Amino acid sequence: MDDKEYVGFATLPNQVHRKTVKKGFTFTLMVAGETGLGKSTLINSLFLTDLYRDRKVPNAEERIGQTVDIIKHTIGIEEKGIKLRLSIIDTPGFGDAVNNTASWKHVEDYIDQQFEQYFRDESGLNRKNIQDNRVHCLLYFISPFGHGFAPISADVLQPQLHPCSMFTV
Repeated sequence: MDDKEYVGFATLPNQVHRKTVKKGFTFTLMVAGETGLGKSTLINSLFLTDLYRDRKVPNAEERIGQTVDIIKHTIGIEEKGIKLRLSIIDTPGFGDAVNNTASWKHVEDYIDQQFEQYFRDESGLNRKNIQDNRVHCLLYFISPFGHGFAPISADVLQPQLHPCSMFTV
């Protein structure tokens, strides 16, 4: 086949690849689970960083009235010329209350809000600089202690009927 017969779409995958590598990737990881299960340690080890150096650990008195917070940390990582904008969504206070019936609702609402915002941005007129803040992955930590599977873990791991697909094993 002669080079003059090409329209240009044969090189489209290469063009998209080059553009994406140049622009970089975004990845949002959410971590949830009770305090003391190693969430921070795992994240710091995976990405060779210290995301939590400024964190203040609440004492027992402060934990009594604590609700689930949602804290976003964003860092830029570059490896072999490929850029990654990594966002870690932390959920301090998750599962630490005496009554945890509503703990999961904060996490679910946050995930739904991010999907709805992305959908609104995609449906709008100016789609050139959309930021993807959707949660791409949720790591849920289950406590190995106690006398069985905690009710909050059962609530979290039940199949959800919303845009965030959850797979349980």
